[in-house]
Amino acid sequence: MTVRKIVSSLNQLLRQRSELVSLEDRTIGALVKDMLDTMYAAGGVGLAAVQIGVLKQVIVVDLSGGGPRGQQILINPEVIKASGEEVIFREGCLSLPGVMVNVNRPANVHVRYRSLDGETCEIMAHGLLAICLQHEIDHLNGVLITDHASPEIM
Repeated sequence: MTVRKIVSSLNQLLRQRSELVSLEDRTIGALVKDMLDTMYAAGGVGLAAVQIGVLKQVIVVDLSGGGPRGQQILINPEVIKASGEEVIFREGCLSLPGVMVNVNRPANVHVRYRSLDGETCEIMAHGLLAICLQHEIDHLNGVLITDHASPEIM
């Protein structure tokens, strides 16, 4: 088990755009394992590679509370379409400990990504999974939950 240090919101690394992962990158399996170990140890439900200091487009999500059955690993994820009524959800972030922000996001997202095996996949998500995917994909683009905050929804 390898738990890495989570990058704080004060670190400018979190404001950078993460790089696409090539099919030839053989470090991704170990990175994903470290990300999952770190996310579980911190009690989170999602983590982007940049949050452990790696500027690669990789996110992990697990809404099940732990274990391989609930793990979702998305490499080079991109939102193809966001739809549905906007929902306000009180979000936290492992890089902003103790901070909760009301964020307004579309209720549904269609995301295209690569699996760990290199296969192109798509997922249609709604509810908490849609919110979590949007949150983590934001990290890959240098966006934090505080960027979404407005006085009307705080």
